[in-house]
Amino acid sequence: MSQQSTTYDAIPRRPYLASMSPSKIFELQKAHFRAHPNPSIAHRKSRLKALRSALLQQEDALKEALWKDFSKPPYEVELTEFLTTLIELDHALRHLSDWMKPQRKRTPVVLIGTRTEVRCYPKGLSLIMAPWNYAVLLTLGPIIHATAAGCPFVIKPSEYTSHAAALLKDMVEDIYPPEEGAVFLGGADIATELLAMPFTHVHFTGSARVGQIVMTAAAKHLASVTLELGGKSPTYIDPSADLESAAKGVCFGKFSNAGQTCIAPDYLLVHRDVAEAFKRALMAEIQRAYIPGTGDADLTSIISSDHLARQQDLIRDARDHGAEVVVGGGSDNTTRRVEATVILEPPEECRVMQEEIFGPILPFLVVDGIEDAIERIHRRQKPLSTYVYAKSDAVMDRFSESVRTGAVCKNTTMLQFVQPFGPFGGEGNSGIGRSHGEAGFKAFSNEQVVLKRRWGSWIVRLVQPPYSRRTSWIGKAFRRFT
Repeated sequence: MSQQSTTYDAIPRRPYLASMSPSKIFELQKAHFRAHPNPSIAHRKSRLKALRSALLQQEDALKEALWKDFSKPPYEVELTEFLTTLIELDHALRHLSDWMKPQRKRTPVVLIGTRTEVRCYPKGLSLIMAPWNYAVLLTLGPIIHATAAGCPFVIKPSEYTSHAAALLKDMVEDIYPPEEGAVFLGGADIATELLAMPFTHVHFTGSARVGQIVMTAAAKHLASVTLELGGKSPTYIDPSADLESAAKGVCFGKFSNAGQTCIAPDYLLVHRDVAEAFKRALMAEIQRAYIPGTGDADLTSIISSDHLARQQDLIRDARDHGAEVVVGGGSDNTTRRVEATVILEPPEECRVMQEEIFGPILPFLVVDGIEDAIERIHRRQKPLSTYVYAKSDAVMDRFSESVRTGAVCKNTTMLQFVQPFGPFGGEGNSGIGRSHGEAGFKAFSNEQVVLKRRWGSWIVRLVQPPYSRRTSWIGKAFRRFT
């Protein structure tokens, strides 16, 4: 698949659609899907190519919008939003043909004379509720999956990133006619209205608290859900780790987007034998990459004043419980920036150890070894990701087999999100379902079994009424071949 962009043809705007309510758009999409229940591969790819072209054309405008929304550095936007989205788009374009092919299944002896395939068809009307923290990536990612699967969709972006949301609305509605895709801006009132509608699938990215509300609403219509939530993702530092490399990886994972990332390292579990050495390496890396001081343009702002107040409260609460802030701790109400902060040995009852932090605050806990680290992880809900810095694969394997988590990464952070061949998602409090690549395509698809009787219909008649001893004998004979 060529990596070059092609100019997309915008759908002619229909002025009356601007005033159409969510319920009317829903009915429009329902009628269209009933008439076109399985869009061709050419149609799906044309939409994906147009989306790719539009994303590249709007890159500078979206970077400017995200800077206005929460001072997100343009280079960070390019790396963590555009690059990752383009990887997902190109992956779908390359592999969609294979995903859509009927999958031939083997035939057991008892079904001799039949042939079975599994075909993927669109689930139908889908609701995508996108978050603010990666407004481009986490809005367009589910759109890619819904488009690949052939589903019409409605998007509800976050109201916190209003500049980016308005641009994304124009971009999406320039590509998709309303019967295929629509975007509704607004707050909780719009979200509530949309959740009351009988969508077939709901894709939500956000907090576990709101995820419960979304799942409850979806259950009323027996809609399937993909919930990408979060939680407290631990990071273990083994004595065998390259401490300087580990410090760089932890800092990038934790302080990118000012820690407002669902898979960011939430707290450190550092082996006692290297605790002091790693603390020095970590502080040196913070000094190098995120110079303490709220004017540093490489540290994204906190999204809102309320979110800023929560970060300040978390630091204050840790200090009140006797924890030491070894670096950072300051903040600026005007810029809404919080310094890259490390808190040494906060007690278990501290809020930073009870809640997902979602900010540039990093608890530093000293542990006596692997089993101590695993036991501490088990005190909390299942994490979305687990990071291990160690030389040996055996250390990583111990965490992989013991911790129920969406991903285990050795000697790196966050790269599991960029891997389109691997399904992304959590378990329980950290999420339900999987996305990315083929997993995202299947989340919006119904896997339909198609079984054909080609010959041997007389075999079935052998076990049909009237029943007799022969029926029992034939049934027992078939058991031998199951």
